[in-house]
Amino acid sequence: MAQQGTHAVQAPSVHQHLVTPTPSAYDYPLLVKQLLVNALAVSANQEITYRGELRYDYTRLRRRIGQLASMLALQGVKAGTTVAVMDWDSHRYLESYFAIPMMGATMFTVNARISPQQIAYTLNDSSAEVLVVHAEFLPLLESIRKDLVQCPRLIVATDDVCDPPLAASSLPVAGEYEHLMEAASPDFAFEDFDERTRAALFYTTGTTGDPKGVSYSHRQIVLHTLATAATLASPRDGQRLHREDVYMPITPMFHVLAWGMPYVAVTLGLKIVLPGRYLPDALLRLKRAERVTFSHCVPTILQMLVDGARRDSLDLSGWKMIIGGSALSPALCRAALAQGIDVFTGYGMSETGPVVALAQFPPGAAPADIDESVRTRCMAGRPVPLVELRVVDGDMRDVPHDGKSQGEIVLRAPFLTLGYHGKPEASEQLWAGGYLHTQDVAVMHSDGYVQIVDRIKDVIKTGGEWVSSIEIESLINEVPGVQESAVIGVKDEKWGERPLALVVRRPGDPVTVQQVRAHLLALAEANRISRYAVPEAARIVFLEEIPKTSVGKLDKKRLREWVG
Repeated sequence: MAQQGTHAVQAPSVHQHLVTPTPSAYDYPLLVKQLLVNALAVSANQEITYRGELRYDYTRLRRRIGQLASMLALQGVKAGTTVAVMDWDSHRYLESYFAIPMMGATMFTVNARISPQQIAYTLNDSSAEVLVVHAEFLPLLESIRKDLVQCPRLIVATDDVCDPPLAASSLPVAGEYEHLMEAASPDFAFEDFDERTRAALFYTTGTTGDPKGVSYSHRQIVLHTLATAATLASPRDGQRLHREDVYMPITPMFHVLAWGMPYVAVTLGLKIVLPGRYLPDALLRLKRAERVTFSHCVPTILQMLVDGARRDSLDLSGWKMIIGGSALSPALCRAALAQGIDVFTGYGMSETGPVVALAQFPPGAAPADIDESVRTRCMAGRPVPLVELRVVDGDMRDVPHDGKSQGEIVLRAPFLTLGYHGKPEASEQLWAGGYLHTQDVAVMHSDGYVQIVDRIKDVIKTGGEWVSSIEIESLINEVPGVQESAVIGVKDEKWGERPLALVVRRPGDPVTVQQVRAHLLALAEANRISRYAVPEAARIVFLEEIPKTSVGKLDKKRLREWVG
């Protein structure tokens, strides 16, 4: 064997390894428009419905995408323009997901649930020139007009032909969506351009400061779509997505591109049910009438659906549901399974595309033991293809994969946001050391499953021990009569911090502080949790409702402000 280093071999130039296409070859760019190609070829007659009232097929979807692009071009939209959309989950939103980025413009999805002041900030920060807006939001826009540097030209969407005339608004209205669409040509020429062109922009509201803009390129959206679709389609049965599924989003299309799932659904040519506003009874009606089989939502919405199904004795069998946004508690998981929902967790955040892990079962049948099944379903899951997921200590060293050693999840993947819009310092902090820092504390198991322990800012340090607020919430939610709970740390002179539990009872249930505390003390006696994790009786407080963020997460920032 030749001695290493005896003969230095000159590394060839990188350019010598590039593939050189023949002049006539089509160097296929990863653009959003390519996600339509297969759907139109094999699923042209597949149905899309809005609230079960309006229906059309994929062929007409493509025609309307062309009309929307032509209509926007007449309003001055071109490559590089930012077009905002402010609507509930509708066919208009789906059309915007394609038409706006396919023009080379940026689609800015406005979070309709944040404060008016934050909406004004995001419209100003995004430099949106045109706003497709549901008529319901016109009064809100009137109220913030004085705060807008430049009010975008409005294209107003209405669901009812009897809506009041648009001339009554003092805002700069270009016209009504459908009237402008009727006058626009479907034959818009969607040219190719650089796949790194920004396709989508939205804003995430953190715990401090102004909302931060998160953007994704065409390349990132396409790769996220393919990675997510491949993962969801890989199981033999259960917890999977296939071409016969009927898809209904229950995560707003204005938030993280509805987890990227509308792009997955169109790519696979699925029947799509767009529900408008999220009203539990309407969602359950659409599930039955349209035979919906695949959705995704946050735990708050899932709880409403489970309660509604239980109240009306509905069997929701055949409904596969990804849960994200905040932790899925074992108690809620069991309740959903009892109603027939095949529920499992997805993990990600606004900055990650978002899907980077899914809690699908490993190859083979689901665990026969219900406790093991629930435990697996409630984990963050295992990474999807193309994702490098590490759990590291403060020195960026991987912690042991023993299910006990805690660290922060850091990521690399081709579809993670590369920085915040106009915020270089925050962007560098996000990507410190060349990995995206999630601020999520987790453990890694030997089989590759990741389990979230807490957010770094939500971990409670008491009596020299770290207590997971997520774990205590999950255990409190097991108490009969408890609907939901939130646990935060409050200052304590002796112990540094102590847990404060805020609990919501189920309507009409008399669950008491003593019952909650007794349940936790029994778990401490069994060494399931530390005694430091059990709140004193005075720190178990019942509320009518726990405040939520605009996307349905427990708003612990507001809770901490409330308790001082």
